[in-house]
Amino acid sequence: MPTVQKKIRVVVAKPGLDGHDRGAKIIARALRDAGMEVIYTGLHQTPEQIVATVIQEDADAVGLSILSGAHMTLVPRIVELLSDQGIEDVVVTVGGTIPSDDIPELKALGVAEVFTPGAPTQAIIDFIRGAVHRQ
Repeated sequence: MPTVQKKIRVVVAKPGLDGHDRGAKIIARALRDAGMEVIYTGLHQTPEQIVATVIQEDADAVGLSILSGAHMTLVPRIVELLSDQGIEDVVVTVGGTIPSDDIPELKALGVAEVFTPGAPTQAIIDFIRGAVHRQ
């Protein structure tokens, strides 16, 4: 009997006050087109709302889209809240205008990968697939 792989479930979220979501919507569509189940939270989500969605949707991964410059405040809070809930197996990725100097610190916090503007959507799809299947 063939084994049926469950669809990868990805929450795409826009934390903070950033009001520009075109990139997040492009990524959400690309992931969906690649066969993943995508839950897009919409704009202006708090870290608490994002983590609640990750739990409620039993997500395999969460993609945080941040253009506002608040990534060094918002991302650590989200990672902390996931850890507080005992969630260690969700792949956390960040996309947006992230200065290269901040990327090592984000990865040290537990972010699996950071995608900056211009990252090919196929690279993001491939990364999430590989990271989720390694969990």
